Amino acid sequence: MNQSIGDSGLDDIYKKIKQEERLSFEDGVRLYRSNDIIALGAMADIVRRKKNGNKAYYIYNQHINYSNICINLCRFCAFGRKRETDGAYEMTIEEICEKIRERLNEPVSEVHIVGGLNPDLPYSYYIEMLKEIKKIRPSIHIQGFTVVEIAHLADISGKSVEKVLEELAEAGLGSIPGGGAEVFSARVREKLCPKKLSPEGWINTAKISHRLGLRSNATMLYGHIETYEERVEHLMALRDAQDETGGFLCFIPLAFHPGNTDLESLSATTGFDDLKNVAVARLMLDNFDHIKAYWIMIGPKLAQIALSFGADDIDGTVIEEKITHMAGAETSEALTEKELRKLIREAGRDPVKRDTLYNEL
Repeated sequence: MNQSIGDSGLDDIYKKIKQEERLSFEDGVRLYRSNDIIALGAMADIVRRKKNGNKAYYIYNQHINYSNICINLCRFCAFGRKRETDGAYEMTIEEICEKIRERLNEPVSEVHIVGGLNPDLPYSYYIEMLKEIKKIRPSIHIQGFTVVEIAHLADISGKSVEKVLEELAEAGLGSIPGGGAEVFSARVREKLCPKKLSPEGWINTAKISHRLGLRSNATMLYGHIETYEERVEHLMALRDAQDETGGFLCFIPLAFHPGNTDLESLSATTGFDDLKNVAVARLMLDNFDHIKAYWIMIGPKLAQIALSFGADDIDGTVIEEKITHMAGAETSEALTEKELRKLIREAGRDPVKRDTLYNEL
C-alpha cells in the first residue's frame, strides 16, 4: 500500500479503489472530511492513470458570453444584471459574428457560448446565432447554452425541450456546457437561486439532450453555503444520470468567487479545498472519463497541480471569459497554446490537444 494512504485512515476506501468498486455516499463524506490531501490525491491519481494514462488534455477554444441580462439573478452570481442596471449588455448577432471572424486565423476548434436568461431576446435570435456562426466557420464545434438556458428557450418558444434541442442541433449546436447545475440541494437553492431550474429539471434536460445525441458536461459550484453531504449528493445524482445515458463528457468542479455577489462577505475557496474537490470528484464519478481543473476558476498554477490530484484536463485558450472575471477573478482571460502545453509538460504529463468530444488532434 502507498504509505501516504496507509497513514490516512482511508485504507478501506483505498482497497475499493484498487478493486474498482463503486464508492458509497458515506465514503464520499469521509473523503471530504479527511484533511490528508496527499492521500486523496494519491488515490485519485490511481483512477486518473487507469482512465487516461499520462495524457492531459487541452483545447483551442473561444468563449462568447452573449448577454448578462437575466431574470434569475442568483445570489452567488456577479454576472447577471437587470436591463436597466449599469454594466448590462447584450450582443447583436453581428457583434457575435465579428468575434468569430477575429479568430479565423487561429486554430479554434470550439466556440463556447453561454449567457443569462434574457427575457427580451426572441427564440429566433439563438437559431440565427448558430446558423451565422456556422456560415463563417463551418467546421467549428459549437458548445452552447447550458441546460438552464435550454429550458428557458423552451419556455419562451412554447416548444418542448426535445423540439428546442432538435432545432438548435439542426442550426449548428454540437454539445452543451455543464453550467447551471450549481448544487442539487433544495436547501441551498431555496436560499441562493430560488428561481433557477430545479435539480430534476437540470438532470432531465441533460438526459433528453443525451438521448438526442447531444453530449454535455456537468459541473458543481462549491465553496459557498453547501455542506459536504450536499456535495456528495450532487456527485451521486450526476453519477446516476451517467449510468443511465453515458452522455456526460466531463465533470468540472467550479470554485465559487464571492466578489461582487450578494455573498461577498464569504471567503474565496482555498487551494486545499479546490484540490480536494478535484480528487473527490475523480474518486466518486467512476463513470466519467474526464475531470477538468478549470484554470479560469482556480488559476493556472493550481490547475497544473490538480493534474496530480485526479484531473486530466485543464480546459483551453478560452479567450475573453466574462462570467468568473465579473466576480473578481484575477486570472487572465486567455492562455496561449504554448503556455498550456508548458503547464502540462512541467506537471509531468503528456499534453494532448483535443476537440470538444475528446478526439485527439
